[in-house]
Amino acid sequence: MAGSVPGRLHLVIVVIACIVGLAFASVSTFDFAQHLDRQVHDLHCSFIPGQRTNAIDGEAVGCQVTLMSPYSSVFRTRVWGGIPISLPAMGVFAFLAFRALDTLGRRGLARRRSAAWLFIFSFVPLLASIVMGAIALVELEAACKVCIGIYGASLVVVLAAGLAHASCRHTVDDEDSSASSVPTNGVWAMVGAAQLGAFVGIPMLAYVGMMPDYSRYVGTCGRLPDTADPGGVMVALDINAAGTPAVEVFDPLCPACRAFDKRLAASGLDARLHRRAVLFPLDDTCNWMVEGAVHPGACTISEAILCADAASQKVGGGPTANMVIEWAFEAQDNIRAATKADPTAAKRLVGERFPELASCVGTAEVQQRLNKSLRWAVAHSIPVLTPQLYVGGVKLCPEDTDLGLEYSLTGLLEKRGSP
Repeated sequence: MAGSVPGRLHLVIVVIACIVGLAFASVSTFDFAQHLDRQVHDLHCSFIPGQRTNAIDGEAVGCQVTLMSPYSSVFRTRVWGGIPISLPAMGVFAFLAFRALDTLGRRGLARRRSAAWLFIFSFVPLLASIVMGAIALVELEAACKVCIGIYGASLVVVLAAGLAHASCRHTVDDEDSSASSVPTNGVWAMVGAAQLGAFVGIPMLAYVGMMPDYSRYVGTCGRLPDTADPGGVMVALDINAAGTPAVEVFDPLCPACRAFDKRLAASGLDARLHRRAVLFPLDDTCNWMVEGAVHPGACTISEAILCADAASQKVGGGPTANMVIEWAFEAQDNIRAATKADPTAAKRLVGERFPELASCVGTAEVQQRLNKSLRWAVAHSIPVLTPQLYVGGVKLCPEDTDLGLEYSLTGLLEKRGSP
């Protein structure tokens, strides 16, 4: 009878939970892999595995943030986009399902030892879920439904495996094997570790082996005729004078620029660069190259950055350009919304946060410098697009500013022989 076999029900639950976890991890891996064509795609962001959601929809924002974060994959400097962590998650769930089925087919002491090691190995996805969940909550401040599905499956696997282990541990059936014919715990551990390594390692090697050669794209998206700044329009973003010279074209109220800045900082590669910014607000208040205010208030915030840059170079200092940029990135949603309703709101908000800059914003002097910045962009054939990064005058391809950032930027730096 089914009930006479200890732990059977719990082992079946383990298998079902592993299948669910495998389904969520497979969906996440598919979403990641489809971006390997270096384009933007819709995501599957639902508690129902496989339900597609447009990437710009509100409910998909958490999945989009998680996918594009530096925590979504490993080996990012050596593999374009890195290897998605959901891929080894697939292997772990498949391994645990295999071990649960194997345990179902055993009896006596062999089943008890198999169930014990199944319980031990079941903590692998749970611990990974705890770490990734904490990162999503604390670092990314985002919730990914697919990820939550994986976390839930991991928890169920541990609970069911623990119950199966408890049921088997306290039962001795008529088919109990002699201790001499059952492998020792050491053998169970080594065999289990080898199986886990195979379930995880083989798919990862296959994934890397089937990837195209992305190195051919590095450095092929254009370059600046020169990086000279005779008009003094650029703003230094760091004091790393020994780093590789880099020019960043950005809009302080651009969400993509904010995300790029976070990814660059998280990668650690910003420490190898000496970045200078060319302000390029996508706001027709000052930028004649755009139709309408794509980012309302961007011209005023750009003026505030230039004012801070000029003030910080004087005796006594004041708020730095980076301080204004950091504030603008944090408050950009509110600034855009307020300025859309009231064109004077951006200047008022700057005055409230940085009263030292209030008398500078809107003056002919700073407006002239911002105009020179835009004319520098025209003279250097800069596309109407933000963000853009030129490393040693060579452009980082726009398709490489998210998942491919670490790989492509590392490639640019290596080509220049940068330390």
